[in-house]
Amino acid sequence: MKYQHRREPLSAEEEDRLVNACKTQDEKLIVWTLLDTGMRVSEFASLKADRILWQEKRIMLYGKGGKYGKRSKRRVIPLGDRTRKLLEIHFASNDQMGIHVRTIQRVVLKVANRARISKQVTPHVLRHTFAVRCIQKGISTRALQEFLGHNHLSTTEWYLNLSPEEALGEFHRKW
Repeated sequence: MKYQHRREPLSAEEEDRLVNACKTQDEKLIVWTLLDTGMRVSEFASLKADRILWQEKRIMLYGKGGKYGKRSKRRVIPLGDRTRKLLEIHFASNDQMGIHVRTIQRVVLKVANRARISKQVTPHVLRHTFAVRCIQKGISTRALQEFLGHNHLSTTEWYLNLSPEEALGEFHRKW
């Protein structure tokens, strides 16, 4: 698949800078959760406490799609320890996320500017970054398709646009 410049995922170094640039609990909640789950910004904004299966370490989402757009498409995404702790703190006093989509977008941009990341960083770029990290860690594209909530594997492949340097690096590590 052809490399696409407009939605370039963060490099590992940029991801580290972004994570370390988070100062407040809300910034960590937003940036870390989006990076660690690959949720769409609208799914994160509408997340409710009863959708988190704490003991099973997973989040149940009813997201985009379904027959006639009724959000009936269900998927389960894993919940890592770092994100779980932040969500536990947030939902200890709230039943829902309570953060608007536009606020989430502004927080991501603010943290990216603080981290001095020159490329465009949006919640959707964090979703792309999650997808690339999953593949780099050996998660199958079929499992990633489930995590991202795509009907077709070809849609998931759009998220796997590695830079030419990353593709060459992978070749040299494995060849």
